[in-house]
Amino acid sequence: MEIKKKRVLSNVALIGLVSLFVDMSTEMVYPLVPLFLTATLGSTPLIIGIIEGIAESIASLLKVFSGYIGDVRQNKKRLVFAGYSASVIYKIMLILSTSWLGVLAARVIDRTGKGIRTAPRDALVAESCDENNLGGSFGLHKMLDMLG
Repeated sequence: MEIKKKRVLSNVALIGLVSLFVDMSTEMVYPLVPLFLTATLGSTPLIIGIIEGIAESIASLLKVFSGYIGDVRQNKKRLVFAGYSASVIYKIMLILSTSWLGVLAARVIDRTGKGIRTAPRDALVAESCDENNLGGSFGLHKMLDMLG
């Protein structure tokens, strides 16, 4: 029983730590994007709104489908990995962007990753513990996620 508790805690803690570091790096970059768009690329506030609107819409829509796909195909870990990997690709693409269309593509990739990883990640947290520890497991994950 003790081995199972350690494994459960390590799964939840590992997912939480990944969430912490990815969110931390994304939150460091996110406030700079509008500044980069306006000061460096010469974009208007309208363009910034269009980019954010498209990116956030994609994230919201994909959360529904990724949960379903993760349950049906039993590939939650792959979806979570792909979602967090998209965050790394976003930052690389952002560095290489020379126009607002490049930033749009980068933000779409980032928010696609967010939409893909959210529901399967929550399912992995739930599967990693028994019913008596759901609150503590989700609490630990959310604490690490919000800290980032």
